[in-house]
Amino acid sequence: MASHKDKNQEESTLDRVNTQLTDAGTHIAENKKIIFIALGVILVVAAFVLSYLFIYKNPKMERAFEAYNGIETQNLNDSTAAAQYMSVADQYSGDTAGKLAALSAGEALYNQGRYEEAAQYLKKFSSSDDILEANALVLTGDCYVNLGNYDEALSFYQKAIKRADNNPQIVPRVLLKEANVYDAQSNFGKALECYQQIKDNYPQFQPGNGMDMEAYIARELARMGNPAL
Repeated sequence: MASHKDKNQEESTLDRVNTQLTDAGTHIAENKKIIFIALGVILVVAAFVLSYLFIYKNPKMERAFEAYNGIETQNLNDSTAAAQYMSVADQYSGDTAGKLAALSAGEALYNQGRYEEAAQYLKKFSSSDDILEANALVLTGDCYVNLGNYDEALSFYQKAIKRADNNPQIVPRVLLKEANVYDAQSNFGKALECYQQIKDNYPQFQPGNGMDMEAYIARELARMGNPAL
């Protein structure tokens, strides 16, 4: 038969267990409440995202592409095309069609000799396509060459080379542009490096002006006071 002391200890133990179970139940309830709140937040965010995509984003993207394609299908002069592309690029900035419009605006502005504006719109363009992005960077560099800002031009040419990732159609052409800029700065040693890179890494490249890389290298050596190859 259990003593009074044993009964008190047993009751005390049961009380502790009940208290622990009550505390555990409270924590479970609190955790469930947190989980339900978190799930509620996730559902609200998901509903917002879906609403944004289907109610706002997708129709906005469709309108942007309709506006861009509407310009593409017309036979417009550079001045009119530039104005319309700029409008679409400004209105739909950040959208794919807006970025393409910025690229087209940059090209049209460049053709008009509006190099500062062209560079600004070309900078608004970005793409996951390395070739397209590299060519946009090259044209931006060309804008700065025409503005006489040679350091900025070189910066964009170097970005283009990096983005082109050894593309044999793009990199040697950009290296040739770089060399021309270095020549304009009387930095003949850097120009020589560009020509040597073309000769070594892109032997199939032909400048198309009757001169091969050996001739460019010989010319640069002569400018440096060393006519020997």
